[in-house]
Amino acid sequence: MDAAPGTRHHTRTRPPETPPEATDPAIMDALVIRGGKPLQGRVLISGAKNAALPVMAATLLTPGVHTLRNVPLLRDTRTMADVLEKLGARIELGARACRIDTTNITSVEAPYDLVRTMRASIYVLGPLLARYGNARVSLPGGCAWGPRPVNLHLEGLKAMGAALEIDHGYIVGREVRLKGASFNFDVVSVGATAQLMMAAVRATGRTVLDNVALEPDITVLGDVLNRCGARISGLGTRRLVIEGVRELEPIDTTIIPDRIEAQTFLAAAAITGGSITLESCDPGDMAAAIQKLEETGCEILADANEVTITGPRRPHAVDVTTAPFPGFPTDMQAQMMALCSVADGTSVITDTIYLDRFTHVPELGRLGARIELKGNTAVVRGVERLSGAPVMATDIRASAALVLAALIAEGETRISRIYHLDRGYEALDQKLIKLGASIERIRE
Repeated sequence: MDAAPGTRHHTRTRPPETPPEATDPAIMDALVIRGGKPLQGRVLISGAKNAALPVMAATLLTPGVHTLRNVPLLRDTRTMADVLEKLGARIELGARACRIDTTNITSVEAPYDLVRTMRASIYVLGPLLARYGNARVSLPGGCAWGPRPVNLHLEGLKAMGAALEIDHGYIVGREVRLKGASFNFDVVSVGATAQLMMAAVRATGRTVLDNVALEPDITVLGDVLNRCGARISGLGTRRLVIEGVRELEPIDTTIIPDRIEAQTFLAAAAITGGSITLESCDPGDMAAAIQKLEETGCEILADANEVTITGPRRPHAVDVTTAPFPGFPTDMQAQMMALCSVADGTSVITDTIYLDRFTHVPELGRLGARIELKGNTAVVRGVERLSGAPVMATDIRASAALVLAALIAEGETRISRIYHLDRGYEALDQKLIKLGASIERIRE
């Protein structure tokens, strides 16, 4: 251990996000979209945010200069870079590569003013405990819908010998020596799986994690750590066995394509009746969404790393139930609801992952969608057309759903608070403009 610096699938809810400071000009940005133009052309899919963030945190596990390629330039990746810099890392976050030097970490505190804006900041907790035995990490924020507790993160670390306490809103660990342990996730959790995997690679002895998440971001994180000297077996299954090692080599990797961004573009082509080709994506990671889009009447051709989609004149209604990977992703529920809002017939959309991930429903209603909420199920009665109106974004995927709806709505739609989009999508408006959409970013 380095010397410490000075200092089961179920319904869930999530805490409200504390937005960035009002002095941030991006808060005042809005998108003005004039609908009715079918999308046409080719679009390059960016690196996956949900893969990049844990890998960035994993650089804390060992000193050295780490190179991460294809990191998307997002508000969230910049926030993670800021967190790492607060800990003493030196960061170069560029268009082609992100270089992180973790040789001289000078602090083990991830402060509230950064962590409150992005839940994934909690990923630094396990690596700090594994490398230094000490950590002081603020309880995280998140998107503005319901609480997602961090109890699985804390329970798993406790099973590995970390005596953690909550002190004035901070998770605090002192003089921790992580030891191998067996831990069963009573619910599938992507974040907690990544957290415990990173902690376990430098713990003493063997750790067995059961009922882990299967998302590609998790498998890729394990592959990256193994290439650095970790000993993780069972990747791609519900059980991981991790033999702790004393040292790791610095990370040198390329971040995988963002499957949620790719699926969002597929839905954009479907709702506009357009035809586009996605470059640099993995169709295998999108099988559930592709199947549902085909049910709506889309024609989809998948190659090794490209997908071409042609949308129907009007989509057919479909029923959707979200589930952990490889099921239909909860991160595509809002976008699919936008598509179903103009479908022929009635769709039933159920989110089994989060009870209240429906802040987009009243905003879609402002555009003319007919949606009735019953608990965690939305009944969507498709209408022939939507009408432009002022709406407000509330989280990353809700923002994307409003953009999709605006692309087909008659007239002009103004979407406020689009800093949420910038948290999770790299230049989404610019990419859509290149595909023929009429979009203007304005300062409100």
